[in-house]
Amino acid sequence: MSRHGQALKKPPPANIELALEKSEARFRGVVESAPYAMVMTSSDSVIEMVNAEAERLFGYDRSELLGRSFEMLTPERVREERREQRRAFYANPGPRPIGSRPGEWGLRKDGTEFPMELGLNPLETEDGIKVLSAIVDISDRRRQEEHINAALKEKELLLGEVHHRVKNNLQVIQSLLYLQSSKTRDESVIRILTESQNRIKSMALIYQTLYTSKDFSRVDFGMFLDSLAPSLVSSYSVDPGRVSLAVRTAACFLPIDAAIPCGLIVNELISNALKYGFPEGRRGQIEVELAHASDNQVVMSVSDNGVGLAEDVALENSKTLGLQLVTLLAEQLHAEMDVSRANPTRFRFQFPVAS
Repeated sequence: MSRHGQALKKPPPANIELALEKSEARFRGVVESAPYAMVMTSSDSVIEMVNAEAERLFGYDRSELLGRSFEMLTPERVREERREQRRAFYANPGPRPIGSRPGEWGLRKDGTEFPMELGLNPLETEDGIKVLSAIVDISDRRRQEEHINAALKEKELLLGEVHHRVKNNLQVIQSLLYLQSSKTRDESVIRILTESQNRIKSMALIYQTLYTSKDFSRVDFGMFLDSLAPSLVSSYSVDPGRVSLAVRTAACFLPIDAAIPCGLIVNELISNALKYGFPEGRRGQIEVELAHASDNQVVMSVSDNGVGLAEDVALENSKTLGLQLVTLLAEQLHAEMDVSRANPTRFRFQFPVAS
């Protein structure tokens, strides 16, 4: 007690002071050796500590930064925004990871600007809350992103050009087949040319579906079938009220190398059903189903309740081009093909696709 009756505040023991000094030295050592630029500021944004990386990044000597406002390291055009951010931070202090605030810009001593990512960490001290900022120059990353975006845009333009050229070439082939069919009255020749037109149209629809999906690695096969089926019914002048066509597909996307043979298979089987399955005004239905059997297996079936497939029709050695194509395309898909000849007539294919 003092002579005035008041307790004197005892200084901390020497060992505690030494521990505090060692702790502060370790902290400064960690900040100095950090791979990022580190800047510690007071509540009024005055710079109190910087490391060597901050000197290198901003181009200032340490003596030029200490005691100055952090705003000197930001472009004039964003300083008011930075003040607002600082006020919001002190209203609700807490760690802000690097990259959590996009659109940050730094200003070097030579006046050049650079994009950066800024991480904030509040530190409670005897003198109030300090803020330790970790700063990363992302100029190289931005350049790489711009290069990648430019390459992607160029690729999209190239793919668009390829799509239009393929589409135009297929349309030319269709037109030539149509002109050829208009110059003959031979029904068998007209039928052959019409079937060839439908095959070309099927491939064109796949490319169109692929292009409109904006995903050049896979085709929305359900969307393709929704377009193909009515087109085939129309090309064979079949009354939709007499022969209906049902398409049942789960959300199923196929890679282009599987979509084209699948599309041609469906084209051939629907065409055969429309031509031979419902003679003499017979009514009925054609069904197309597509679903994933597993992550890397797809099941597709085309069936109809028409007159059925004759027993003397040998699928492996068929003399008709349509069934020959179906067999060849199934082999191309590495598909297991099962056929039911009647009640209903069903062609079922199970084949692998990338998961």
